[in-house]
Formats: sequence, C-alpha cells, structure tokens
Amino acid sequence: MAAPRRKTADRTPHNGHGTTAALAANDESSSNHHLINHPITTPPAIHMTHSPIIPSTKIHRPKLLMLLVPPLLLTAGLTIFTQSFFLSRTSFDHRSSCDVGSAGALLESALGLDSSDVEFLRRSGFLTDGNSNGCWVPRRVDSMAILVVDALRFDFARDHLPLSVGSRLFLPENSTRKGSSKLYQFVADPPTVTMQRLKGLTTGGLPTFADISGSFGGASIDEDSWVEQLKNVPWGRRHNLMDETIITGQTTSGEKKKLSKPQIAFVGDDTWVDLFPTQFDDCHPFPSFNTRDLDTVDNGCLKHLPRLLDGLVGRKNKETLTNQKAARGNSTFSSFELIIAHFLGVDHVGHTYGPNNPHMESKLHQIDVMLSNALDVIDDAPQDSCIVALVLGDHGMTEDGNHGGGTDEEVNAGLFVHFSPGCQDDSEQDDRVNGQEIPGSARAFDSIHQIDLVPTISFLLGLPVPYANIGGLVPDLLPTPRNTINHPSSNQQSASYSTPHTATALALNAAQVWNYLDTYSQTSRDLPMDRLRELKELLDSASLVYRDAISHSQKMKARENDIAGEGQDEEDHYFDSTSYRQACGLFKVFLAESTDLGKRVWTQFNEGGMMIGIGILVVAWVMAVPLWKGSVRNEIVGTILSWNGSLDVLVDGNKHGNGGIKENVKRNEDGSSLRSTLQSFRRLELMTAILFMIFQCGVLTFGNSYIEHEREIVTFFLSILCLLVFRRWYFVSSTQTPTSAGNSAVYLPLIVALCSRMNDIFVTGHGLDPSIRHHAAHHPISFSLSLLVLAMLRVRWFRPLSNNIGKNGITPIPFFSLIDIVAIICLAGSWWEKRALDQSRNGFIMARIAIVAVFIGLAHSLLCLARQWKLSNAEGSHRKYHVGSWIEHAQLALFRAMLLLVIVTGPSAASTAVLIVIQCAALRMMMESNGAREVAAPVMAAIWRLSIRHVFYATNHHCSFNRLQFSAAFVATDTFQFFIAGSSLFMNTFGWEMLGSCLVLVYSRTVFTGSKNSSAGSNVWDWFRYFQWTEMLASCLSVSVMKRHLMVWAIFAPRFMFAAVFTVAGLLLWVLDVLVMELVAPLTTKLKSKQQIS
Repeated sequence: MAAPRRKTADRTPHNGHGTTAALAANDESSSNHHLINHPITTPPAIHMTHSPIIPSTKIHRPKLLMLLVPPLLLTAGLTIFTQSFFLSRTSFDHRSSCDVGSAGALLESALGLDSSDVEFLRRSGFLTDGNSNGCWVPRRVDSMAILVVDALRFDFARDHLPLSVGSRLFLPENSTRKGSSKLYQFVADPPTVTMQRLKGLTTGGLPTFADISGSFGGASIDEDSWVEQLKNVPWGRRHNLMDETIITGQTTSGEKKKLSKPQIAFVGDDTWVDLFPTQFDDCHPFPSFNTRDLDTVDNGCLKHLPRLLDGLVGRKNKETLTNQKAARGNSTFSSFELIIAHFLGVDHVGHTYGPNNPHMESKLHQIDVMLSNALDVIDDAPQDSCIVALVLGDHGMTEDGNHGGGTDEEVNAGLFVHFSPGCQDDSEQDDRVNGQEIPGSARAFDSIHQIDLVPTISFLLGLPVPYANIGGLVPDLLPTPRNTINHPSSNQQSASYSTPHTATALALNAAQVWNYLDTYSQTSRDLPMDRLRELKELLDSASLVYRDAISHSQKMKARENDIAGEGQDEEDHYFDSTSYRQACGLFKVFLAESTDLGKRVWTQFNEGGMMIGIGILVVAWVMAVPLWKGSVRNEIVGTILSWNGSLDVLVDGNKHGNGGIKENVKRNEDGSSLRSTLQSFRRLELMTAILFMIFQCGVLTFGNSYIEHEREIVTFFLSILCLLVFRRWYFVSSTQTPTSAGNSAVYLPLIVALCSRMNDIFVTGHGLDPSIRHHAAHHPISFSLSLLVLAMLRVRWFRPLSNNIGKNGITPIPFFSLIDIVAIICLAGSWWEKRALDQSRNGFIMARIAIVAVFIGLAHSLLCLARQWKLSNAEGSHRKYHVGSWIEHAQLALFRAMLLLVIVTGPSAASTAVLIVIQCAALRMMMESNGAREVAAPVMAAIWRLSIRHVFYATNHHCSFNRLQFSAAFVATDTFQFFIAGSSLFMNTFGWEMLGSCLVLVYSRTVFTGSKNSSAGSNVWDWFRYFQWTEMLASCLSVSVMKRHLMVWAIFAPRFMFAAVFTVAGLLLWVLDVLVMELVAPLTTKLKSKQQIS
C-alpha cells in the first residue's frame, strides 16, 4: 500500500536556521515534554501540531484493486488449502448384514474358506448365521450396562474408586464377592472431545479432526454402528434360544407368554441423542454444555438408573418375572437389553475447578457409591444369566482440567469391565474369564484402544461388527458361550473348546476389516498399495493356519466317528489344536497392523489442492512484502547502511531544545564515533527482530516441542528486543545533559517487558471459576483493586473528551463514563457472588447488567466514531482537533471491548487488563518516539506482535483445543444457547489477539511524528500483518510436511487452525483499512467539496 501524503517539515530544505527547522524542533520538544510528564494519559489531539495520516481526496481505482489483490489471494489460497487438508475420511452407507449365511459368505470371500469348512463351523456351534443364537457368532451375554463417566482418567479409576473398582480388583482371600472384573487403560485417539470419542466407540472408525466442530453443534452418525444394529436387527436373530425363559414369562396356567421386546435405554449427556436421535426406546437426555453445572446430569442419571438396572434382561429369574407380571396385572413389562448412562460431573468439575480440587474428591466419591450399587445389582443376577457392565471414560483430562489434545493425561482413560457370576462356569476359578486370568491383585493393567471395544460389544450382544470398524476384538472380554459351558466334560475341555470360538470371532473381525479396507482402496487412493499388500500377506498367513486348524478338527471328528463304536471319547482332543491359538495370534497381528494403517491415513489429504493453496499463498505473501513501498525500503536501507538523522538531532541538540552534548562528544566535530555506535545499535535491533520473527513465525511451526513451549519462547524474545531498544535509548540519554526532558522515557521498553513478566508470574487462574480460591488473582481484594484501577484509568484517560466533545453538540460524555463505571462495579459484584458458598448466588444478574452496559458503551463509541469521521474530513480550522477526537474515541471503543473480554475471561483478567493498559501506553509512546530514539518499523512491529501473543498465552490459552475455556459460555447464564455460547467462547479465545491487532492498526494510522524519519510509525501495521501472514504460510507448509507425523492432529493441526483464525482477523482489519483510507475517506471529502461548491 502506498504511503499516504503527510504534512511534515521534511518537504522544505533544512538549512539549520530556517523557520521550518525551528518549528520542527519546537514541536518535537513540546511532544517529548508531554510524553514524559504524562506517561499513561493519552495526549489530546488538540495539543499536537502535526496532522496524522490523511488520505488523498482522489480515488485511484486501479490502485485500490491492487491493494485488495493480496487479501483476496490469501483468502482463496487459505480456503483451498483448508478444504484440501481437512477432507473427511470417505464414509460409506454400507451396513454389515445379519442375514442367514452372511458370516459364512464373509469368511469365504475374505479368507478363502471352503463351504465345507463353513458348514463344519456351523455344526460345531462356532458360527450362528443360520439360527437365532446370534448374527455371526453365539451371543455371549443376556444384557449389558454401559456406564460412561465423562473424563474418567485412568488414575481416577485406579486410585479414587475404592468401593466399586478397588474392592473388586484387590480381593482378599476370604472375599465372598461374586463375578469377575478387570481394569484397562482405555486409550483414546485425538481429538479427545466427547462427540468424536462417542463416534469412535460406536462405529469403530477414526473420526477426522475437522469433525471437532460437531462437538458444539451436534450431528447424527450416518455410518454403521452397534447402536443402529441393535435397534434394527430382529430380536429373533440375536437372542439365545436356551435362555428363552429369561425373556419370557408364564401365565398362571403355566403357559409361556412372551414379554415385550427388550428395549434400549439411555440417560445422561444429550450428545448421545444428537448422534442417535431415534435409536433409543427409553430416553432421558440432559443438557451437557454448562460446565459450571456439576450435578444436573448426574442427578438425572441417579434418578433413572435403578429402574433401568432392575429391568435388565437376565437380572431376574423366571419366578421373579412371573410374580412381577402378575403384580402388574399382566401389563407390559419393560425389559432392557442395553442401558447407557453418561455421567458428566467429573468432566465439569475438571473444567471448572481442575482435577486437584476438593470438588473433584466429592464428585468421585459420589460416582464411586453409584458404581458400587450398580455393580452389586449385577452381582445379584441369577446364576443362569450373564450380564456385563462396562464402566468407561471417553477421555481423560490435563492437570488444569481440560481436554481435546493428545497428551497422556488426555488419551489415557479408564475401562472397568465386570461380569456377573453366571458368565463363567462353576468349575472355573473366580478370577478367570474365557480361560484368561483376570487378576484379583490387579498387578498389571493392559492397554486397549477405544475402537477395540466396538467388535467386542458386537460379539457380546450377538451383532455383526459395524462395516467401517477397524478395531480389533479383545478376546479376554469374551466369556465362553453359555450354550456350551456345560457341554465339555471337564474344565480343560471347556478351555480348549473356547479357543476355536475365539479364533472364529477373530477371523470374522479380520474378514470384516479387510472387506472395509479393500472397499475403501477401490474408491480412494489414500491407502498405500504396498501396505495393503503387506496386510494381505498377513491375512493370508492367518487364514492358512486357521483353515489348517479347521481341517485338523474335521479329521479328528471323523476319526471319533470311526471309533465311536469302541466307546472312546476323544471330543476333548479334536478341538485342542495349537493351530487355533496360532491363528488367534496371527489374526491379532493383522488387526493391529490394520488399525495402525487406519490411524496413519484416517484423513484424506488432497495433496494437489494443498499445493495449489500453498502456491496462491506464496504469491499473496510476496505481493504483501512491505519492502515494495518506497518509504519502507528507504527506512530499512537507511538503518542498515547509514543513519544521519539521529546524529543531526544529537549534534544540533542545543538549537532544537533537546539538551546539550557532553564535552567529549562536542570535541568530536564529525561525530563519526557516535554515528557508528548508533548505527550498530539500530542494525543489531533490526537483525535480531527479523531473526526472532523468522523463528517465531516460521521455524517454530515445524517443531512440536517449539509449539508446546511457545509461551516461553515469546516471553524470551520480547524481553531481549526490549532490552536492546533500552540499551540504545540509554546510550542516547547518556550523551545528553541529565536535565533533558526526554531522559525519563528511556525506561519505556523496560516497562513493556516488565508488564509481560508480571503477567506471567503473578497473575494465574484465567478462565477458571471465581470460587477457586488458590489463585491470588481470584481474591476479592486483588480483582477489586484491579477493577478500581481500570475505573480510574477510564476517568483519567478520557477526561479531555468530557470537555471537548460537548462543544460540538455530541451527547455529553459523563453519562457514558458512568455507564462504564456501572459495568465495572457490576462485574465486581458478579465475581463476589460467584465466590459465595451459597450455590444459589450465581452472579448471573450482575454479569448481565455489566454486559449490557458494555454494549451500550460500544454503541455510543461507534456513533461517536462515525460522527467524528465526518468532522475530521470536513474543511475548517478545527480539522486537526476533530481527528484527535476520533483517535481518542477509537481508544475508548477498544477499552470497552477489553472490558467485555475481561467479563468472559474471569477475575484474573482484571489484573491482566491493568498491565495491558500500561503496556499499550508504553508501546504507543515508543511508536511516537523520533530522532535518535526512533524505533524501526520492523522492530516495533515485532515487539507489538510478541506482546500481543504473550497476552494470548498469559490468559491461559494455547494453540490447542484442550485449552478452550468452556466456562466462558456460562458467565451470565446456566442455559446453553449455541450462538451466545459460541460467541463468548470465541471472544474468550481470540478476542485478546484481535484487540491487540486493532490497537496496532489505530496507532499506526494515527501516529503523530515530526522528524525527518517519521515514516516508521505508519509502517508498523504493514510489518505486523506481514509477520502474521508469514506465520500462516509457514503453518500451511508445516502441516503439509508433517501430515503423516504422529503428532499432526495433536499439535500441528491445532496450531494451523489457530494461525488461520488469527490471520483471518488481521485480514478483515486490512481490508477495512484499505477501504477507509483509499475509498471512504476520499469519497466523503469529495462529496463535501461538491456540496460546498453547490
């Protein structure tokens, strides 16, 4: 963008004695004196003798189009790249079949089994696709209870649930407890947010990272899932014929009378209803987004859960069912094949108070008691029925209570599996299921992936495995089929007979996964062909061993038939083949490799589109280089090669009122030593700033460790740059007399660095509930004093407006000053109420009043800005005065916007806001410095950028979704409303960065300078947004290069998404700047000129 025309003294040749030079010196002295004596108060524009940047009255349309080309190209490139990078995994509407013969057909097509092999498996009871004992394999349980404890971290389940989990894992020798249990580390895949985890837990697929947006809006699942299969598969195809008495009743005459079809029941987090809107028969959802509501969802679950547990199929024997039916007058009795209860209290406590708060101990105890009672109900089930309870967490949480990323604390949830006593043979030991030990001492804990639970649940309930599943069966969780428990003649025979059952289930699982991968490879090129060939070889090896095992069993069976007349029983031998065990191991290897391949290619990348997007971004980036502007180029060249202006100011200091020079400098007539020193200082600042920006905007985006520690890097870079500027300013001050008026401004760079350090060290607890008392910034004295300082700054900073604006007929300011004070007082009252022990005092009323007051103030600021813009473009003697008022109105609007950010961020933000105000005042004074203290535009832009980004991190944010402060959505309400909650969360996350960008734009376009090198201040915005564009381009390159990296979805992709939001915000400001400077202002001035002529 071309530099706007300015009315400055440098257009007149300087002779050392002319009027222009003297005027410039006087102006500089007056300006410096004002800055030093009023370091925080904004200088009234009426005292300034130099105009800000004022656009020309002539509209250059070709120039306007050229200025808009880079942002348009950036928008196009970023859109193409994002759509190419975040293309979702191809989904299919195929469904696994429960038709008669479907399992045999799958084994024949995928594994190459002969029809004779399939028939043998059916006759032996390993396949049940021809009868009503299960769709593919024998159904293992009568009913299932899934108890989801949201954010149940593994250590929570292991160490903090003594009544439910601990008492069943660590059994004493004389324990009388029944049933069998096991605890697993339940490993989730990022993003660790509830909706994505539930999709994975029900479909067996890997939801894409881009689907995270669904966590805030809701979207039903369109792929195959075990929930849909359970709803749609006929009951007659999946229930156990031998257990018909469990699901039927008897009339008083002794006749069997079928009860109603078992139902699917749900209670808890309404996310399940968003995913499965029509699948649940008995449904009781509760709103889930209010993270400050710790009890509503859990209390609802506790209310309905006893009734649902009592109705589980197999929970009561035939006699009890008959009596209950008779008591109800032969009315329909509701039985439940599956119940799901989703508790949210632990997750909400984590978001609100963190995992190490007494609220968490209380909530975990409540969950422990609930689980203990539920498991006791299951333990009391009859011996002839089998019920399983799955207690699981969908994800974990970090030490600050958040989740969404891929850290160990977030991905390691807990899974506790408990079987009723009837799930195992009486001859088996109590600590064994399916011949596998479930250690009562819990000496070790295995890890399983969440998607591995999907085929396990399907086989337990007699369902086909969902079509797009890539998880592998967990054999330890498959009890021996109940219709064969009493078939073998010994415990050894039972164990050997269960092995081919497990091998058949794994074979079907492997066939289903290969069928999906093969279909996927035919519609997409994402799966590498060499890896598919390797997988096919593994599958063929496992299939060969499995076929040999079946062949061996057939031969042994035939031999048994031949010698049956001799009275020998060898049934315990023909299934006791090591080949079955070997086949199980090979199938597990195949499934593990398939899952690993799916995780590597779970998102489809359109690499061609990504390259096109990057190419367009590079063109826009090159076009936006500030060096295309002559003023910027001259400044950089002057900084690197020579810098005469500083020396002239210092040598002629006495004439210009800047103070004398020490004798040793005076004796140096040419000032070569001073010139060389200042030149080296400036060059070092410039080179350091450029190197820091190259690293922070470019190199950093390629290293996951750098991204994780970006806060420390930003703080270090900011401190170094401020110290370098301070060193030069101190040197300049040392060459002047101690009485020089400008010496007190030397410490401005240190103030900037010090404010950031204080914000880092002393202000904590951003985004957390005010009732959390272990943060000093949450103490009433702390936030009350901070708000008092903000109120004083509001009155003192904008006091000139009270006197000046009224003269021009605009609404008097005192009323609107009072509005801002009311907002601050109400905010303090809201935080006081939220700290009260009385839970009914939530502070919502006061918070709403504060928000309304802030919006009234913002509306007033916008009206005043529009009025002042018209006045500033009008002809007349008070033109400079009106421009100055426009500047101060812009600052007032940003101050009010900052109050809104304080409201949605929490009490800690009050102290942060005070430090930000002081820091921004110092930064503006640094921008207005001229002469020997002028800071080069790239250096000033780097300091601004680092300061603003530091505020983003200091307010407890990070480029990761586990740092989203969801409590911001409920600062004034306990009801989730999508638009309000989303807007509040967006402002909380990105508002501080956007506020800082607006400040840079306003100060760059309204900076008042009077020196010969005065173009630096106006170029700060150009460099600032160019650094952001550099970060955007580097982020695109990094995710392109790292798209197969292990941490791409946990670290690199979130960093890219945050950079994209920051860039789009700056892009909107640039377009607004171009339109105002090049179109609106000239057009307004032109229209007013025509009106005056007419």
